Amino acid sequence: MSLELRDVSRTFDGKTAVNNINFSANPGEIIGLLGTSGCGKSTLLRAISGLDRGYDGEIAINGTTTKAVHEKVGFIFQEPRLFPWLTVLENVTFGLKGDKQDMTARAIEYLESVGLKGSEKLYPKQLSGGMAQRVAIARALVTSPEILLLDEPFSALDAFTKMQLQDLLLDVWKTHQSTIVLVTHDIDETTYLCDRIIILRGQPGEIDKEIEISEARNLERGSEKAAFYKKEILDSLDLNKQSSRI
Repeated sequence: MSLELRDVSRTFDGKTAVNNINFSANPGEIIGLLGTSGCGKSTLLRAISGLDRGYDGEIAINGTTTKAVHEKVGFIFQEPRLFPWLTVLENVTFGLKGDKQDMTARAIEYLESVGLKGSEKLYPKQLSGGMAQRVAIARALVTSPEILLLDEPFSALDAFTKMQLQDLLLDVWKTHQSTIVLVTHDIDETTYLCDRIIILRGQPGEIDKEIEISEARNLERGSEKAAFYKKEILDSLDLNKQSSRI
């Protein structure tokens, strides 16, 4: 499923958060949104998802312009946002419509795909941070989204768990070929996961540069080529002249 943003801007109480954003994502492409704090990365995700309709400009999904929440768009937040009174299985099936038995079977299938087989009856308080985020991923996938939006989904996790879930995300992508837009502060994460990196700068945020990763998903962590792209990103962000922290 294709995605296109045309001159998208968002203003809050007279202050512009992002200004005239234009980019597109082809079906199955993984796009990273990277930039300094406060440049509007998460604002763009909320606009794409339909959770925020107060923006100017147009967002087209498969060529159709809409400001509504789209049934084929999934969202994974920084925090898992699980209902504490529901089991893992109930969290994944919450809000689904259709035959209960079919939905349960589908949820169990996705829980198995994220490595949580046998955890269906656990409650969120019994889960580690990594397990809880795996549940959130399964909950997003169970609706078979063709566009998957991720807002710093691994930032609260330890380094080892983060790498595990990055690899899990790639496994999910290989199976479902969803178009993915990933917001992150982690430069290494973008070079490892993404086809293209869109760098935002300033307040209001504007697109400063696009970097294409020609070896997408074939770069090893810490490789010389990954270091080359990281330097290009750092040079674009010009951190020595920025007071904001990434």
